[in-house]
Amino acid sequence: MNILVLNCGSSSLKYQLINMQDESVVAKGQIERIGAKDAILKYKPTDKSKQSITQVLEIKDHNVAISLVINTLLDKQNGVIANKSEISGIGHRVVHGGEEFIESVLITSAVKDGVRHCIQFAPLHNPHNLKGIEVCEEQLPGVPQVAVFDTAFHHTLPPKAHIYAIPLEFYKNDRIRRYGFHGTSHGFVARVAADHVGRPIEELKIITCHLGNGSSITAVQGGNSIETSMGFTPLEGLVMGTRCGDIDPALVLHLAKLKNLTVEQVDSLLNKKSGMIGLTEGKSDFRDIEDEAMAGNEKYILALEIFCHRLKKYIGAYSAVMGGLDILVFTAGIGERSPYCRNIILANMEYLGISFDPAKNEKNEFEIGTGPVRVLVIPTNEELAIARDTRKILAALK
Repeated sequence: MNILVLNCGSSSLKYQLINMQDESVVAKGQIERIGAKDAILKYKPTDKSKQSITQVLEIKDHNVAISLVINTLLDKQNGVIANKSEISGIGHRVVHGGEEFIESVLITSAVKDGVRHCIQFAPLHNPHNLKGIEVCEEQLPGVPQVAVFDTAFHHTLPPKAHIYAIPLEFYKNDRIRRYGFHGTSHGFVARVAADHVGRPIEELKIITCHLGNGSSITAVQGGNSIETSMGFTPLEGLVMGTRCGDIDPALVLHLAKLKNLTVEQVDSLLNKKSGMIGLTEGKSDFRDIEDEAMAGNEKYILALEIFCHRLKKYIGAYSAVMGGLDILVFTAGIGERSPYCRNIILANMEYLGISFDPAKNEKNEFEIGTGPVRVLVIPTNEELAIARDTRKILAALK
C-alpha cells in the first residue's frame, strides 16, 4: 500500500510517497514558489537507480503543482510507480480542525465543509489545505483521502487549560479558546519516547518540545495533551523565528496607538517581524544566529538566551502541572540539531531530576540525559504519522 502525503501551503507543496508495508519513503520532495514563473520542483526517489530532479519552471497554481508531482512519480525514467492506481490513499495535513475534528477523518463533502468553516480560525492555512484536497479529487478521482489535523491531538486539553479568562460568551458563541498546534508532531514523538523507555504511555508524564522556526511545547500526561503553549493561533507561547510568543496584551494596544498602526500592520509586526528576526534585527534562521553567537556577537547571544529562557520557564510550569516529569523530548530542526540551545535549556535543572551528558548532547545522540528524567532527542516524522492515520482509516473501510 502506497500513501501519498501532502502538505499544501499558500505557495508551497511538500510531498512524500510512503510504502506502508515497511513504512519506507519511496520518494519525497517539494514545490516552492507556486504561482511564479520561477517555481522550483524538487524530487528525490529512494531508489538509487533513479535520479533526483530539480527544475525551475512556471507553476501557475496548485492544480499544476499536484499534476506535476503525480507525473513525476509516474515518469518512465525516474518515476517510482507505473500507474496512478498504485496510490492507495492520500493523507493531507490540515492545520485547523476546530472543536469539530478531534481525530483524523476520511474526507467527505461534510468534512470539506467543516474544514471550510475553520478557515475563520486559520485563514493563512486552511484555504490551501482545502485546495489540495479539491485538486486531488480532480487529479486522482476515486482515491480515498484523509484529513489529519494539527489541532486534533490537543482536543484532550481540559477546560481549565483551553478557556481564556475573557468573557465566557466569546467561547460559547465564537469558540475562542486555546486550540494548540504541531499536534501531529507532539503525539508522534511522545509515542516514540514511551516505546523507547519500554513503558505504557498511559503511565508517563512527558514534555515534548517542538523547536523550529515555529515552536511549541506540550505536556503529555497519560498519552493525552493536557497543556500546550500555542493558543487560539500559533502566535502564543515560545519565542519563534518571526513570532513574538507571549507578550502583555496591553502592549498590542500601546504599539497600535504609539505607531499609529492598523490591525493588519500589528498582525504583521507580531507574526512576521518579531521573535528572533526582531531581536537580531534581521535574522530568523537559527543556524545563522548560532554562528553569530558562537563568534561572540552579544546581540545574537542575547536572542538565543531569550529563546531558551522562555522554554525553560514552560518546562518548569508543565512539570508543576503534571506533578512531576518522566521524559523530556526535543524534536524538530532546533530541538534535534542544536546542542547550543539544549545546553542552555538543560543547565541547572537538577532540581527537576534533569541532567545531561555534554558529549552526547554535542553529538545529537538519541538519549542525552543522565538523571532520573530521561532526556531524548527524537527526530519528528509528521509525514509518517499522517500516513499511519491514513492507513488506519482506509483499513476500516474494507
